[in-house]
Amino acid sequence: MFLKTITGLTVGACALIGGAFAAPVAVDLSTWVQDGNGNWILAGDSASVLQTRNSAPTVYHNNQSSQGKALAGTIKVETSSDDDFIGFVLGYTQGDIDGLSDTDYILVDWKQGTQGGWDRGMSISRVTGRIQSSGTDTNADQWDHVGNVEFLARANTLGSTGWADNTEYNFAIEFTASVIRVTVDGNLEFELFGSFSDGAFGFYNFSQPDVRYAGITEEVLPPVPLPAALPLMAAGLGVVGFARRKAKAAR
Repeated sequence: MFLKTITGLTVGACALIGGAFAAPVAVDLSTWVQDGNGNWILAGDSASVLQTRNSAPTVYHNNQSSQGKALAGTIKVETSSDDDFIGFVLGYTQGDIDGLSDTDYILVDWKQGTQGGWDRGMSISRVTGRIQSSGTDTNADQWDHVGNVEFLARANTLGSTGWADNTEYNFAIEFTASVIRVTVDGNLEFELFGSFSDGAFGFYNFSQPDVRYAGITEEVLPPVPLPAALPLMAAGLGVVGFARRKAKAAR
């Protein structure tokens, strides 16, 4: 379950309180799995993957629990022929693209150009059902961020800025049961406090070909205490108020 109150979701730019990070470890992408009908081409060194198809939504994910980890790497669109969605999923389970009984994950997507009722820029949403569609439907939930795709917020600095062709961006994502943080090129774009389902970390494309994800690393995060203000606010309300987190492991 997921809340958007002070005890569930807060979007801002305050720093997390945490200890020293463990050393990052390079990720072997050959162990990852595909969902949807994309065409994910693994590099010979298994350090990068290129999605080449202009298709309905497709995901390439690590198929394991990713909570309590920091993930980083680069993302680059190696073409100038389209202007659609690239991004990431958090808390994902194989089959979620078609909708499972317990589908509940976070989607970070980034559109280059305004089109079909959706503006350019980066946003974050909660997905609770099917996002598979017939082709690149500009009226689908995942395009308009409605229905099964609940829009939550625009990015702090990239909310109205599209990605650029043939440009490499550095990303870093922290994913815990209660905090999600997304940084692009050193800028904090999202910081969410809530109750998030466990599951996989993965790459996401919708209607956008020739997207390369590379140099992925992961590290285990130290325990992160709640911001000091939240327990005080909760005490004033007489209840902590965090939702019971759905125990969902990637399958």
